[in-house]
Amino acid sequence: MHDDGRYDDPRVTGSAGDPVSRETEYPGWRPSGAPQDPSASRREAPPPGVPWNPAGEESAGREAPEGAGRPANASPDARVIPMRRNTSASARFESATSYQPVPEPRPGSDTPAGPYDPTAAEAAYVSRETPTREEDDPPLAMEAMRAVQILNPSGEVTMPRPERTRVMCVANQKGGVGKTTTTVNLAVALALHGNRVLVVDLDPQGNASTGLNVPHHTGVPDVYDCLINSVPLEDVAQAVEGIPNLWCVPATIDLAGAEIELVSVVARESRLARAITAYPGHFDYVFIDCPPSLGLLTVNALVAAQEVLIPIQCEYYALEGLNQLINNINLVRQHLNPRLEVSTILLTMYDRRTRLADAVEQDVRNHFGDKVLQAVIPRNVRVSEAPSYGQSVMTYDPGSRGATSYFEAAQEIAERGVKEPVSRNA
Repeated sequence: MHDDGRYDDPRVTGSAGDPVSRETEYPGWRPSGAPQDPSASRREAPPPGVPWNPAGEESAGREAPEGAGRPANASPDARVIPMRRNTSASARFESATSYQPVPEPRPGSDTPAGPYDPTAAEAAYVSRETPTREEDDPPLAMEAMRAVQILNPSGEVTMPRPERTRVMCVANQKGGVGKTTTTVNLAVALALHGNRVLVVDLDPQGNASTGLNVPHHTGVPDVYDCLINSVPLEDVAQAVEGIPNLWCVPATIDLAGAEIELVSVVARESRLARAITAYPGHFDYVFIDCPPSLGLLTVNALVAAQEVLIPIQCEYYALEGLNQLINNINLVRQHLNPRLEVSTILLTMYDRRTRLADAVEQDVRNHFGDKVLQAVIPRNVRVSEAPSYGQSVMTYDPGSRGATSYFEAAQEIAERGVKEPVSRNA
């Protein structure tokens, strides 16, 4: 060791007098053309005349610059092994014209390393947390495509129209299973694609009227006037703003007393059926939103309808009362409406995180078979937010999962109506 703190390496000066510090390391190197040994940490000095190659690869005849890496007080004849260049981010992206170390292959790889490519190095060091354009654009583009498909601004894309009017009663005596939400969104989806649709709000709560942004305060002519006072349905039907080919018969709080008043009315079970039949216009679909009960209002809907659409929440309680609903439908078919049939089952509020939802879906499909739609409505916050803005989810957020699911359900219903027109309208 010298007074200035330097150590003399016997591999450099050829002297074995002074030992080399254990903390001082020199990168491995080998003569040109020699096989690489990544495990070697120290190597002997190359013989005179061998090209300088600190990385241990073929250097294509390039030798070290004169005096490169030589200490100031070193002997002129001494060959010094320089330290490896800095491999930080700034050093990796230096100009390709300047000298760059030849990259070594990964341990265990037989692929020889090629010349340094700063473009490839930059691509290799992209952070995984930094999203690329390919990762961002497809979901946004797909959402935009779904929105255009659902809103159908050009009006060119149409769903199949049935030969005759399909009157569908959306019924389930259990509350909170999605009857009103299903009625509103299916009606909007069909109307946006060329079908003439009428929604009859038969629930005293008037939620379907709220979802379609139709006035239903006290004093507005509603379905109560049709049932009790025999007012024509065309006088109370209102066109839905912003949705062509869609009309709604609203319900006010007065409808809550119709259950009692209908008890003494002649032919009380068929009052709604007569009102729909007497409507002068033609509709492709008539959706009747029923209250969560099996009273006279629901019976009126079952008598007026040809098909029953049952929304089933993917939970156990929704299945518990399903047998009672099927029994009531059978009674109405036997005594009041022989054309009535359960044509469609729609699974709603499906939560894919739970096994219970899968179990309920499997049970319903095993029991009802082809009557269950392939489309399943998931739990989606957009579906719940839309009524607060007086809209359906189809117009509130057409790119959401809820809107896409209801659109698929409406398309499936329309296609089924075209395939089986005779059995459902006989």
